[in-house]
Amino acid sequence: MQDETKKIALLGNPNVGKSTVFNSLTGMKQHTGNWPGKTVDCSIGRYEHKGKTYDIYDLPGTYSLIPHSKEEEVVRDFICYDEYDAIVVVCDAVCLERNLNLALQVMSVCKNVVICVNLMDEAEKKMIKIDLNGISKELNVPVIGMVARSKIGLEDLKDVVQELISRKNVKYVNEFCTKVSDENTTQFVRRAEEICSRNITFEKSDYNKKDRKIDKILTSKLTGIPIMLLLLGLVFWITLSVANYPSSMLFELFSWLGEKITNSLSKTSLPIWFISALMDGIYRVLTWVVSVMLPPMAIFFPLFTILEDLGYLPRIAFNLDNIFKKCKACGKQALTMCMGFGCNACGVTGCRIIDSPRERLIAILTNNFVPCNGRFPTMISIISMFFVFGMSGIINSITGVLLLMLVILIGIGATFLFSKILSETILKGEASSFTLELPPYRTPEWGKVIVRSLLDRTLFVLGRAVVVAAPAGLLIWILANVTISDVSILNYCTDFLDPFARLMGLDGVILMAFILGFPANEIVFPIILMTYMSTGKLIEMNSIVEMREVLIANGWTYVTAICTMMFSLMHWPCSTTCLTIKKETGSLKWTAVSVILPTLCGILVCMAINFVTYLCCPNHLF
Repeated sequence: MQDETKKIALLGNPNVGKSTVFNSLTGMKQHTGNWPGKTVDCSIGRYEHKGKTYDIYDLPGTYSLIPHSKEEEVVRDFICYDEYDAIVVVCDAVCLERNLNLALQVMSVCKNVVICVNLMDEAEKKMIKIDLNGISKELNVPVIGMVARSKIGLEDLKDVVQELISRKNVKYVNEFCTKVSDENTTQFVRRAEEICSRNITFEKSDYNKKDRKIDKILTSKLTGIPIMLLLLGLVFWITLSVANYPSSMLFELFSWLGEKITNSLSKTSLPIWFISALMDGIYRVLTWVVSVMLPPMAIFFPLFTILEDLGYLPRIAFNLDNIFKKCKACGKQALTMCMGFGCNACGVTGCRIIDSPRERLIAILTNNFVPCNGRFPTMISIISMFFVFGMSGIINSITGVLLLMLVILIGIGATFLFSKILSETILKGEASSFTLELPPYRTPEWGKVIVRSLLDRTLFVLGRAVVVAAPAGLLIWILANVTISDVSILNYCTDFLDPFARLMGLDGVILMAFILGFPANEIVFPIILMTYMSTGKLIEMNSIVEMREVLIANGWTYVTAICTMMFSLMHWPCSTTCLTIKKETGSLKWTAVSVILPTLCGILVCMAINFVTYLCCPNHLF
């Protein structure tokens, strides 16, 4: 008869490497990062050891069993009221005194506890010596030292867990879970201090001096935000400078492959219209999305992950916390806003780290004001064709990045503005306080950074875009090729939208392109070119000069370029983001608000720009 699977709870303070321990045990690839609040759901994995099977539950990070957030309630309810065989409490070797407070609370609920002291290598670097045996004797529970990233101590942990649960489980729930208050935890804090004072030796009293010196620069009121903007600009400059080459190679590859496939299909008995719909519609849209999205994401996400692993992202939240507080929002929104640069859908999902439901909703509704990877191609193309055209070398590159940064800052400003408006109107409330731990600076694991960012982020986001891009390609082909009185349905639509679009400084073609680009923002610009040239298929133009000539021939001015960039920055979220918002909020109403809010803002901003420039320059040649 097969032995019953044992159930193990894994918990600890935020940012102690709990998810890394989970991954090491189970072989799963749950995303980890060097900032607190990464684990917001309970992940379940399984591992086998010496013929026994164990289910392990990775609980959200918590500082106490006294809940002050939704995630902490999940932990409290699981530990106090659920059924399990053992608890593994993961602690940070560098901050063991604070972590033991939680361990002592857990031990008051369950006897089957193992304390896993992770990041022993970090403690060694800082010349912190820990007497694990001494702590084990004082607590009367197993204490295991571990370096989860390198799987050092992993087998010892498995052995101890197995030995522990081989005994009869002595689990009990007492008044701690139902009646304890913040004041009652003083005894746990004092005992943790006493234990650490006897078993931890600091050979170097200023072990964190280097981190604090760096923090004085990165979190300073004077230098914090300028450095943040400089790093952001550097990330975008590297992304834009490097991504052009693989994008061009992918364009050429897909174009060559498309010709081969088309020629092969033409030799079959398939109808011409079917081949055209397949190749000029679905295939071109899919290949355009891949060519435009893949290279920048493959560069941006690793760079973003490096900043994350270094421990810089919490510093961004610290720097922007005061601004968000004035907007009656949460400083953690800075982290979700950063995630939105890669993909707004990921940014929306990341809002789970915000404890307050009101502030979480504000972060979700305003995340779209940050331009995602799919909107950058349109913005970059316009900047290249109208604002840095004719410049050469490094001047072109630097000017382009600065203009792109200006657009991004406008989006960030809109995030602050509408966070304030929402908190004063339909989502009234005061900014909640939160504990934001600044993690130590750590050297990124370069190999894992590349693999994780490419597999967990780049390919995941690209896969979602491809799924929605395929039917979009077919729809675009139908609209462009089905005619009524020798006029395509697409042209009828653009003519209908044109009067309203003119008020916004656009035209019907541009506005229709944004509507058809709802599944994937990457295809907006190709649709514009396709419609202008009336080809009935997406246009692939490799020359900036050629594209600029097409746009100018169709009435584009600098006003058109500015308004198109502003509307690209401020319009409805893509289909993937909308689905994510619906999933996260569970509400069609708030999903509709997330669509209406940026779109209305974009329309008003474009109208204002168009009106002001018309008054200043009636010929509209500005």
